[in-house]
Amino acid sequence: MRWLLSLSRLAFICNLFFLLAFSLQLSNWIKNEQLTSSVVVIGYVLGFILNPLSNFCYIVFGIFSRKSLKIVPAWLIIANVLFLVIDAFYILYINSHP
Repeated sequence: MRWLLSLSRLAFICNLFFLLAFSLQLSNWIKNEQLTSSVVVIGYVLGFILNPLSNFCYIVFGIFSRKSLKIVPAWLIIANVLFLVIDAFYILYINSHP
């Protein structure tokens, strides 16, 4: 079950990159284009893939095997769930403005 802990950590790091990518969207404060594109890809693409995947795993293991979910710290689960809500609001915001 160490893979779930690794997936949770990776999703959290991608969520932090999502915040960086969103701040770059507001103002381009990093002048290096390669670094900017790396942050955007990690934040938007990997964050939107790994965060729902990790939350889905939390739900599945929470229902079927509660004991195996104990390996992931509670703060990490809560943070990833909150970032999933932020991601959902971001997607709704982007789709509501043409």
